[in-house]
Amino acid sequence: MTLLEFARGPGFQIALALLIVGILWRILGAVAIRFGKDFSKPRGGKQSIRGGLKAVLTYSAPPHELEKNIKFQHYTGYAWHIGLFVVIFLFGPHVFFFENILGFGWPHLPNAVVMVTGIITMAILVTLLVRRMIHPVLKVLNNADDYIAWTVTFLPLLTGTLAFYHLGARYETLLALHILSVELLMIYIPFSKLMHMFMVWPSRFRTGTDFSRRGVEA
Repeated sequence: MTLLEFARGPGFQIALALLIVGILWRILGAVAIRFGKDFSKPRGGKQSIRGGLKAVLTYSAPPHELEKNIKFQHYTGYAWHIGLFVVIFLFGPHVFFFENILGFGWPHLPNAVVMVTGIITMAILVTLLVRRMIHPVLKVLNNADDYIAWTVTFLPLLTGTLAFYHLGARYETLLALHILSVELLMIYIPFSKLMHMFMVWPSRFRTGTDFSRRGVEA
């Protein structure tokens, strides 16, 4: 069995199983925490869907008072997330991959557009990494998970770019490394801060409903 065959076969199956089991484990753990009965008297009425939806919308942008201090991180954060979305879901080969699994596909962007987007996304990630390492506050707050999460997010972009342009090794080897880097990301997601990609909206909604119950503005 070649490295590419392993990556496409057993490697992907193992990574997918760990991703699904890990996500379910984290979600069930989060739900179990909420099973305890709240005996406090509601101040703002019962927990409301409206309060949860408001939190989902308002927490997607920083308060106006803080915006001037975090503009760089705010805009670059949105930029690289959007770039990653474009690379994953709007790159032709990726769309065909999802179509084989899901049974349906969607329109994709020209390869050149996606590759430029990927390179810009990598540049932003490198810039943010350097900022993390030199910023007097961030370098204290960062831990190993932050740097590992950055690495496993960056590697699929890097290996995908190298494979597309056939740089550094045989195409089959580069493609295998790209798939393996994606599988590494899949395995790491449920056990790290990267789990926020699945928990961010439910957690914001829950915070909003809790604030609504306490009579506090989300």
